[in-house]
Order: sequence, then C-alpha cells, then structure tokens
Amino acid sequence: MKIAVEGCMHGDLDNVYKTVKHLERVQNTKIDLLLCCGDFQAVRNENDLESLNVPPKYRAMNSFWKYFSGEEFAPYPTIFIGGNHEASNYLWELYYGGWAAPNIYFLGFAGVIKFGNIRIGGLSGIYNARHYHSGHFERPPYNESTIRSIYHVREYDVHKLMQVKEPIDIFLSHDWPLGITECGDWKKLVRFKPFFEKEIQERTLGSKAAAELLEKLKPPYWFSAHLHCKFAARVQHGEGGPVTNFLALDKCLPRRKFLQIIEIESEVGPYEIQYDEEWLAITRRFNSLFPLTMDRTNFRSLHLDMQDCRQWVRTRLQERGGKPFDFARTVPCYDPSKAVSNSSSHGYGRNPQTESLLQFLELPYLLDNKSESLGVSKSPLSVVHRGSFDHNSEDIPIDDVDGLEENEDDSVDS
Repeated sequence: MKIAVEGCMHGDLDNVYKTVKHLERVQNTKIDLLLCCGDFQAVRNENDLESLNVPPKYRAMNSFWKYFSGEEFAPYPTIFIGGNHEASNYLWELYYGGWAAPNIYFLGFAGVIKFGNIRIGGLSGIYNARHYHSGHFERPPYNESTIRSIYHVREYDVHKLMQVKEPIDIFLSHDWPLGITECGDWKKLVRFKPFFEKEIQERTLGSKAAAELLEKLKPPYWFSAHLHCKFAARVQHGEGGPVTNFLALDKCLPRRKFLQIIEIESEVGPYEIQYDEEWLAITRRFNSLFPLTMDRTNFRSLHLDMQDCRQWVRTRLQERGGKPFDFARTVPCYDPSKAVSNSSSHGYGRNPQTESLLQFLELPYLLDNKSESLGVSKSPLSVVHRGSFDHNSEDIPIDDVDGLEENEDDSVDS
C-alpha cells in the first residue's frame, strides 16, 4: 500500500491533490490513501470562518467547500486529524469521527480506524497543560477564549487511546511528541529554526500527551505537522524493541517539504475505510465518563473489563458491517456567486452521522447543550457572551503559535 502523508493542509486541498497526482505521474505509481496531520480547515461556508482561530485577515474559504458541496470529489481516500486552526464547530459535530466530505474522513478528537488491514490512530489538537485535565466544556458559538481552548488536547481522549492493546500501524498527531528531537538531527533543525533551540534544550518542545502515547503504542510510523518544517527521527523502544519512524512535515506552499510517500506491507486492495472494533468498544465503555465541564475526569470509577463490551461490538459489526455511516450535509454550501450566505445557517446542529453511530452503540448524544436537561452543568466559560471580555482569556503560549502568528509578513496562503 502506498500512502501520501501531508503536513498542514490549511484548506488547500486543490493543490495538495494536484501534487499527489503529479507524483503519481513522475514516479509511475498509484497512491492508495492520503493522510493529513492537522490544520485541515474543513470550512463549509462563511459562517464556519467564525469558529476558525486565525486572525481575520487570514480567514479565507480556500478549497474544502468544493469537496463538501460536491463540486469536486476527493481523488484519494483522505483521512485527517484536527490541529489548532480548524472550523471547530464542524469538527465538534464529528467528535467521534466521520465523513467531513465524500471520501474525506475525520478521525475525530481521538480515534482509530482501519484502511484495509492497516490500523490508523490519531489525536487531534495540540497540548496545553492549562486545559489538559479539563472536560470538553466549549460549545459553539465560541468566545475569544474557547475558540482556542476547543482544540487543546484533553486527558479523557488520551486516556481512551492509552487503552488500545492491539498494534497500531500509523499514528497521527498535530504537534510533535515531547522529546522527539533527541532521536533525530536536532542541530540541523535549529539551523533552520533557531528559535526552537531554547525549547529543545529545556525539553519543552512538543506534547507530553503525545510522548506518553508514543511510549505506549509504539507504532511503526508516526506523523506530525504544526511546526512548519520537515524533521525525521527514529525512536528505538528499548534495547531490541520495536522502532517508530517519526516524520514531521511542512505546510502546503511552493518549495516547502509538505508531502511524503511511504509504502507499507498490507493485504491486497481494493481498500476501504472501516470502523475499528477495539476502538468502538473503548468508545462505548468510556462514554459514561464523557467530561462536559471544566472538572477533571474520575477514571477510577470505571470498570475496565473490556471482554463483554468487545463481544457486544463484534456482534453489532457482524450484523451491520464496518463501513462508516454515510456523509450528510448539515449546512448550506458556500456559494461564491453570493457576497454572504444566509447568516441564519450556522452549523451548530447535530450531525446525522454522529447520531447514527451513537444509536448503533446505544449511547446518548452529549455534544450539545440539550445535555443540560440530563443534569450536566454549564461551565463558567460557556456562558461568556461572544465578543465579551473574559478576564481568564489566555495569552497564547509559544506552542500555540505557528506561522500565521509568528510572522506578520507571512503569505496570506499560510
């Protein structure tokens, strides 16, 4: 199986797909799958731009809307995770994963799926210690604080991934695992990115959560993005143990190293994206602890015997099949012939894919404020009016900043 891996998409699907097609012609090969390591920017219409954490001057429709509307069709099965510049309102609809557009699959805030017999896991967002132990308290429309905290990795999602016991072949994270630079040529890296040196020396560059997952899962391949450069490392897990090949890639711009093709052993195609039995069992087991406030999750109250849950999921998948539920459009598509779409069509509703998956797993829907009627309290930040001043609004730490904020003279396409 040949897989194209891309760094930060920044909504530029047209150019990424063109580049993959070019490589197919030049190398006389066939690409089976495209993976994207975050900042995908699945912006469906102008209203989604309000949930995209970028300075207003950088907000642009780019090209995802063409694939959402059906004007274009993704030429390769595409799987992506979220980063720190996303249409977060849309990705929240698909918290458990699902089709963001036909042939374009979001792995969810955390997830594992199968492509053929290859297991692909991923963790969306970036690490920030301030919110790591909080629950998912943010709801659209976001205020000046929650538009940033929504994409901060949560302990709950990491804890679910830590329960995975069967081998993962490929793992995706947006930011790099903490300490990964020690396993590669970091001196060469700082020649191109000198402002990384202090964090590397202090061992603060990267995600603690991703480092824990790397140590636990030990996948053969781990791909990341976020820092807008190419960096390779080789992680040896103990003497004589398995090896993880790590690669970080750049964003999609001319003369930047944003794409890599790898070949891995797999069964003979054709290949399809399928639900993963073990991950669905973990999802079902942990849903009773889904944290909806700023409070820390108490994992000690959960009985972790997965055998019965696993058998239940296996039976359900045998009855229905493992193909994900069908894509559904939940908001009007962007129309470039109109100056502004109808402002009443904000995408804050329930996604039929998510509802179908939860019904399949016999789980309640907890992603909107209707859950308050079930006794879920509203967090303090969730009642701050949009645009109002929040004295707890965070100053963006250095690991939250990428090329959009680092350089005011950067390209509009960044």
